[in-house]
Formats: sequence, structure tokens, C-alpha cells
Amino acid sequence: MKRIQGWGNTETDYPVPASARDYLEKVVGKPHQVKNVSLDELIKKVPLTRLSPHSLINPDPEQRLRHARGQSLNDWIDMYDGLINTFPDGVAYPESDADVRALVEYALKEKVNLIPYGGGSSVVGHLTPPLAGPPTLSVDLTKMHQLTHLSEENLEATFGAGVSGPQLEARLKQQGYTLGHFPQSWEYSTLGGWIATRSVGQQSYHYGRIEPLFVKGHLETPAGPMDLPHFPKSAAGPDLRHLVLGSEARLGIITQATMRIRPLPEEEHFYAAFFPNFEIGVEAVRKIAQSELGLSMVRLSDPQETETTFQLSGEERLVNLAKMGLNLFGVGDERCMLIYGLTGAKAKNRLADRQLSQIVRAHQGMMIKFYLGEAWMEKRFLTPYLRNTLWDLGYALDTLETALPWEKIQTGHKAILDAISQAIENENEPVLVFSHISHVYTNGGSMYVTYLFRRSPDPQQTLTHWQKMKGAASQVITALGGTISHQHGVGIDHKPFLGIEKDPLSMEILKNTFKTVDPDQMMNIGKLVDTK
Repeated sequence: MKRIQGWGNTETDYPVPASARDYLEKVVGKPHQVKNVSLDELIKKVPLTRLSPHSLINPDPEQRLRHARGQSLNDWIDMYDGLINTFPDGVAYPESDADVRALVEYALKEKVNLIPYGGGSSVVGHLTPPLAGPPTLSVDLTKMHQLTHLSEENLEATFGAGVSGPQLEARLKQQGYTLGHFPQSWEYSTLGGWIATRSVGQQSYHYGRIEPLFVKGHLETPAGPMDLPHFPKSAAGPDLRHLVLGSEARLGIITQATMRIRPLPEEEHFYAAFFPNFEIGVEAVRKIAQSELGLSMVRLSDPQETETTFQLSGEERLVNLAKMGLNLFGVGDERCMLIYGLTGAKAKNRLADRQLSQIVRAHQGMMIKFYLGEAWMEKRFLTPYLRNTLWDLGYALDTLETALPWEKIQTGHKAILDAISQAIENENEPVLVFSHISHVYTNGGSMYVTYLFRRSPDPQQTLTHWQKMKGAASQVITALGGTISHQHGVGIDHKPFLGIEKDPLSMEILKNTFKTVDPDQMMNIGKLVDTK
């Protein structure tokens, strides 16, 4: 069963060994004992529904609580510490385009705010109902998960937008294909959510971001049905798919999408390499990206993330042996770990591996062909469960991400991490902060930052600490000219900074587009941009 508080299902845990707890206490401090609010207490906070009855709408308090928040740290504080104060007034589970159309028409008639819900994995506040305004209806699309068409001739497949990552890949695999879109939230995130937030999968270096994978789709909007047609290529005006990509449900509800697919790869391997420091590692990764090697993934951890990964693994003996071996080859305490993937035909993979090895050796690196890469692959969708364990231990963990041009990666890395670590140091609260470059392009790379700090007995103080760190990092990112969101969308959390990334005219174009399709302002009110 899916958790109401925290990430994932209730049957899966990610234990933290005693040695890792000692490490965290040494770096961040001994955690406070903080009690989580019980589910019964949360359910009691759910008010009576304001919605008129409808055959598709469930007003049950627990269902409304389950759909009230996503996975932002703000959401976690609301759900674990009991600060939650807004809820959807009902939850609908449509099974067809006609059901969604009926819900849109109901919302128009009753003046209801609609929030589409897929897997509840948003980390920027997409699912939070507004504090004031009309009633809110959560439209859960998870019953719309069918594979309705697969064209082997065109290498395309059409799914309902509520299909989850595992469901989608299982159905394609049965017929010898894959989409290849694997965000860390893959276990629960859905196709419609990937499109609406411009998602990026871990192997986007090979398969591409969601944008080139999205062929065509159907939306139910307040102004009527919207079909996005498909041609091999077209010069007939702007491509309206790019209005839907990243629209965050402000245009309407995506009900189905046709995606580009590929045959299953002949083989797939994940390996590791180490560089003596981050500066050299970044130069090597830039060279890899600009050489356009046939890899499927490149991920470079900075020294702190490399060390933290070792410490949290629980493999103390193996880690010590690895460090001794690396030290012998001149890869010391500033070591940075690179994880890379090879996906496809054997001959192509062998060539890419040889080319990568040459770049690694030219940058004082060392290849590791056993354990580390495969261990990362096996745990890549388990890692989010670590957040649950850390929270219960008394530590809050959050992430943020950006993308910067290569000439700003080094300075940006230091500036962003310094901004986070210094944001609450005057309160004598150390922060463990680290990052990795997770997606690379010929002109730059994305930086994914993780920061961990102690929960406070006062949840409002925990929230304030998070706001200070998030705000400080966002200010640095925008000052550097980085994007405020490389892969998670805007929602509520990034909205204050969107107007820095886009000029005033661009913001007006967005607002006017949303008003054209949604003149009564009933689609996911308050997300992405304010239109009232």
C-alpha cells in the first residue's frame, strides 16, 4: 500500500546502518527527538466537502488526505508535523476521456478548481490546493493506464496518461520495446506528469528528455477537447506540443499520449570511474559530452556526495578497502565518483567504453568495472526510501536542481553549496550539502543538489530553515543565469523566480495563453504563474 506520509509503499524500507548514523551525527549533529503526527490526527483535520454530489467524486476524508500533498519538503512538514491546512474537497477516478470531460463540465458549472493527480511525486508543490478560493477537486488518473495502440512500423505507443513508469515499461517489454524514461520517481510518477513538468529520465543521454519522446496527445480543457496532431516533421507554425510540455495542468488535463519507443537494448551495463578532484572530473565530463560518446548515462558526484554515498552504503569493510586501493593510485580524499551507463548493441558499447576509458585516463582517472555501477543501478529507485528513514531519525532531506553552461559549473557549484550551508549557520545548524552533475549536454550540464539538516521540535522552524536554504540557493542560481528548474517543473516552490528566467513579455504570453484556454481560471489555480 502507498504511504500517506513519506515516499513509496509501506512494505519497502531503506535501513541506515549504525556507522552511517554516527557519520551523520558527526557532520550535522545529534538529531532532536521529533514525534510525527498520527494519521488519525491528520484525518480529523479534513473538513466537510464543499462539492455537490457527483457519481465520479469520492468525498471520503482519507482519500482527500492522500491527494492533498506531494513530495516537496514543505509537503512533508505539512503531512508529518500536522501543519497541513488545505485539502481537496473530493477525489475523482475517471476511466476514460468522456469521464474527464464530464468532470471538466461539472467544474465549469460548479466553479471548481481541478488538480490532476498521477503518482503524487511532485517535489515543487503542484498538488497543493489553494488556501482560499473555490472548492478543489483532485482528478486521479491512475485508472487511465492502458496501452491502447502500438505501431511497430512507426515505433510509437499510445498510453493513458495515468500509466506509471513500471506499468508502462512492463507492457512495452512484453512486446520487445522500451520508452527508456527513468526519473528517480519512476516507481510512482506517471506519463501525464512527465509531460506536464518536462521530466528528465536518468538515461536521457541515450533516450532523450520527455520532449523528443512526446509525439502527440489529447487534453480535455475548459474550452473544449484539444488534440495535438503528429507529422514526421512540420513547419506549419509553432509546435503546440511545447505549450503542453511544462504546462503543469494550467491548460487542461492530459488524458492520453503517444510516445516514441525503441526496441529493447541488446545489453546494458553500469560502471564507475574515479577522478582525483571535482575540477578534473568536470573537465572530463565536459569532454565526454562534447565528444558525443555512445553512452546512456553520465553522473559525476562531488567529493562530499562520493563520501556520503560510501558512508550510507553500510559496507564499511568494502568501503575501507576501496579507499585504500584508490589512495594507492593517487585518488585521495577529494575523489569524485563517476557512474556511467552503456546501453545498446555490444559492438557500440565496446567502442563507447574504450573511448570513455581514454578520456578518463587522460584526466588522471581510474576505471572500476565491478560492483559500484551495478550496485547503483540496483538501488536507483530504492534511494528515495532513504528519505523516510532519515526523517524518522530526525533529519530533513531535500533536493534542488539547475542547469548551467560549462564555464559556470565550477563557480556555480561552490556558490550554490555555500549559499545553502551558510543560510542557517548563524543558528548553529550545520548542513550536509552535496551535489552531482546528472545530465550533460555539449553546452552545459545539470547540477542536482541534496541537503540534509536536523528537524526542529518546532515544525515551523524546520519550515523556516528550509525556506532560507531554498531561497538562498535560488537567488544564486538566477544570478548565475541558471535555470530555476531543469527537470522538476515550477509549481509553487519555484514560481517566485520564474519571472527572472523569462522576460515580462514571455510571462504575458504564458498568462494570456492560459486565459484563452481557461477563461474562468479553474485549472490548477496558482501553479506556474498567477493569471488573476
